Parts: sequence; structure tokens; C-alpha cells
Amino acid sequence: MVHGSAALEGRELSGPWRLALGVHSDQGTAFDNERPPERALIDTCVHCGFCLPACPTYALWGEEMDSPRGRIYLMKSALEGRVGMTAPLVKHFDACLGCMACVTACPSGVQYAPLIEATRGQIERRFERSLSDRLFRWGIFSVFPFPARLRIALAPLVLYRLIQPYLLRSGLLDLLPGRLRALAALAPRVTLRGLLSRHPQHSPAVGAKRMTVGLLTGCVQRLVFGHVNDATTRVLTAEGCDVVAPAAQGCCGALSLHAGRLDEARVFAKRTIETFERAGVECVVVNAAGCGSSMKEYDRLLADDPSWAARSRAFVARVRDINELLVELGPPRAPRHPLALKVAYHDACHLAHAQGIRQQPRDLLTGIPGVELVPFAEQELCCGSAGIYNLVQPDPARDLGVRKVQHLAAAAPDVVATANPGCTLQITASAAGLGRRLSVVHPIELVDASIRGVPARRAFE
Repeated sequence: MVHGSAALEGRELSGPWRLALGVHSDQGTAFDNERPPERALIDTCVHCGFCLPACPTYALWGEEMDSPRGRIYLMKSALEGRVGMTAPLVKHFDACLGCMACVTACPSGVQYAPLIEATRGQIERRFERSLSDRLFRWGIFSVFPFPARLRIALAPLVLYRLIQPYLLRSGLLDLLPGRLRALAALAPRVTLRGLLSRHPQHSPAVGAKRMTVGLLTGCVQRLVFGHVNDATTRVLTAEGCDVVAPAAQGCCGALSLHAGRLDEARVFAKRTIETFERAGVECVVVNAAGCGSSMKEYDRLLADDPSWAARSRAFVARVRDINELLVELGPPRAPRHPLALKVAYHDACHLAHAQGIRQQPRDLLTGIPGVELVPFAEQELCCGSAGIYNLVQPDPARDLGVRKVQHLAAAAPDVVATANPGCTLQITASAAGLGRRLSVVHPIELVDASIRGVPARRAFE
């Protein structure tokens, strides 16, 4: 293992690393000139090591090249033509969750998000994955970003959830390959009503209107967590907002962007911008952390397109996470009724680290009479969801999920609150794998329950 700043900065790769990473590979240098990671951004890293304890994969393995500064060093080596686009090199970047905890920890202000996204863009174009890997990823990206297709794909889960206990006892699921086992374990609870329901396109404000907002209904969110969208709309209307949820909206491109499928992400971004421009809303509200993070990056994603650069900047200026907007609106208009609950709030990585939104959800929760926030260990560490990470990297995702659930269970909360559907699925599945049950909700659901006066015991059923 390569240790420390001196081992990284200003040295040639050691013999084993040169061989493993393909310095003299017949695949040539790793990166080409089509939007590689920016050297100026790479050079802001001084290899201080503050990112190491914040990085989930470094916490798991203690491997320098699976830390942010190690990966940045590999990017630099690739830019300088010292490594080839080989499987060992790709493995280190595939292992990255893209959680951006390193961004929070970095005292030098390294912008890791554009670096890892550009690197993954190079990998997607220049590295040929195995046939099974290509087919698995093709399946994900052919279904997940398309709500109509996803609705069909999720329909069998209505039956699957009925027979799942028998399949688990039979051991048949253990015979599946690792990725398919992860897919089965993460399968959400769906209902025919949830799959067939449509969110109202317009919901009027209660009382005097404060503003008109657009609601991103999401892909998985609208089909599996439609109740979160419903709660979001009820809270917004109670706080004086007209809510517009355009029926024509599709995927925001978050999964594609984080996986390095940049051309695909640009197509989704442009459609999203067009949809909400036509809706004529003052801001666009998002209740899924990963989606909000990506939408706030549209200006960078479309910066090189003259016809979209200004439009994307204007759009980004209007994007708000639901927690963020409610705090911006000022003192609540709708009264909050008591909820006597101990709540463990889990920071979704793309809310806390990528968007810098930490205090607002806590302020909203503690603004509910009777709610007590309970601390737990390693609150900043990723749960292992990270977009499609828990599907394509099931082993480290499982380890991180178990670690998160053990810390949460030790705090003994009545309910866990988190602002991302992926986190909800990951924590719920990880708890079930340990034989535990954790009630996991979106913070907006608790705010909604408080406004409506729902009894505490029903607030998370």
C-alpha cells in the first residue's frame, strides 16, 4: 500500500502499482482529450489526508488508492499518460460511492464531484466492461430512468413481497449471483394503488398564496414513495404555496450523471429544464437528495452548450430541496401538533455533502413539539446506497449498510428520518438482513403528520 502525502505527490508509481495499473498497457493512456478531469481541479489537492477518515471505502479497507486523495493521484497519473485504462484502474473508481464526504472534510476546497464524474465519463467511453457487467448496467439504465418502464418492472413485486418470506426460508435466493441477490434484498414494498396513482398536476395554496412552486415527482419516488410526494404537496400548500407537478416530467438524469453517462444525463437535464420552464414556476422543489444534487449541477453539465448554458444557470438558481425551501419561507404558517417521538436523522450524502444542507432538516424536525433528535455514531458516513452503487457494488454496500444500521439501532429511535429514497431502501433492507425492523421515513412526512395532527404511533406506520 502507498502511504502518506510524500508517497503520492511528485513520485513515480512503484513497481507493483505500475504493473497493476497498466503503465505500459497496450490500451494506451487512460484518458483522451474529450472532457477529461480538469488539471486545475486536481492540483487543488495537497494530499493532506483529511479526507481519509471521511471516505467510506477507506474506512472499510484502509487502502490508499481507494481514498479520495489516492483516486485524485490516479487521475493525475492518467492525465500525464502514466497509466492505462485497465481493469485495476477502473476498479478503484468503480469502488467510489461518490458520496462527497471528502468535499465536506477537505480544507483545500477540492471539487471532487466534477473530477469523479469526468473520470467516469472517460471510463464509460473508453473501457470495455465484461458482458455480464454491460448487460446488468444496460438493464438498470434502460428501466430505472423511465417511469413508464419502471412501473411495469415493479408490478411483479406486488406478488414477490407475498412470497418473499417463503423464498428466504427455502434458501433459493442464496443461489442467485451477488448482484441479483442485492436486487432482491432491496426490492421495495409496492402496491398496485401506488403504481397506478398519478400525482395531481395542480394543488392550490391554503389561504393567501406566497409563491408557485414546481414539484419534481421523480422516478422511483413517484412509484414507490408516492406518499412522500403527497406529504410534500400537503405541507407546501399548507404553507401557502401553489404546487405544480407537470405530468410531462421524466427523469432528472441523476443516475446517469453519477455513473458517468454524461451525454445521457444532458438529454435528461434539457428535458427537465424545458418542462419546468413551460410550467412557469418560481422555484423547483425536490424531495430526493440525489435528484436535487444533480439538478443543481446542470449549469456545469451544460456549460459547453451555448444554447443551454444561460438557461441551465437560471434553472439551477430556482432549484430548492424541500427542507431548504421551508426554512427559506420563514416562520411556519401552519400550526404544528405534538409528536412524541425519538428521531434519528440520517444525513443523505447528496443532501449534506453535495448540497451542504444539514441544519435545515434538523430545524424542521425540532420545530415539531415533542420530537427529540437522538445522536448516533458515524452520522456522516454513507449508508451504502449511493445511486446504483448498492446494485453494482453489493459487497461494500452491504458492509456499509450493516454498519449504519448497527449504529442506528444502538440509538434506539422510534423512527429514522432521511431525505433520499435510496437511503430509505438501503437502511430498510440492511435492517431486515440483520433481523431488525427500523421505521424509515422522509422528514417531510413527520412535518405533514404534525400539521395534520396525526397520532405519533401512526406517523411512521
